[in-house]
Amino acid sequence: MIRFATPLLILAACAANTALPQKGASSDDAKIAKRLAGLTPGAPVDCLPPQRTSEMQGYANTILYIGGRNKVWRSDLIGSCPGLSRGDLPVITSVSGRVCRGDTVQTRARIGGMWTGSCALGPFVPYSK
Repeated sequence: MIRFATPLLILAACAANTALPQKGASSDDAKIAKRLAGLTPGAPVDCLPPQRTSEMQGYANTILYIGGRNKVWRSDLIGSCPGLSRGDLPVITSVSGRVCRGDTVQTRARIGGMWTGSCALGPFVPYSK
């Protein structure tokens, strides 16, 4: 009986989780807006320039690649990786050896190492002064 109950409980918990409102989205939007304040967006590009970023900041629907105080690339994700907002580790799979649109991002919990989500990178919009 326990063998059959466990998958049903997991399925019910997952279904209940998708019905809950996403609380982090508005705070993520505010953090992204604050980081991009004073910067002007440019034309989207398909791949990041090699070795131009020093930091990555992850949010549920967006990743910011930081290239200094005055240069940021924004990639809105295809799908959602809510684990990025919690600080889960991103694992990016690239076929080309560069970080490009369409590359897969999987998130992994820092404690326990469980996979927590999967999404894909969108185009990269450069923001600069």
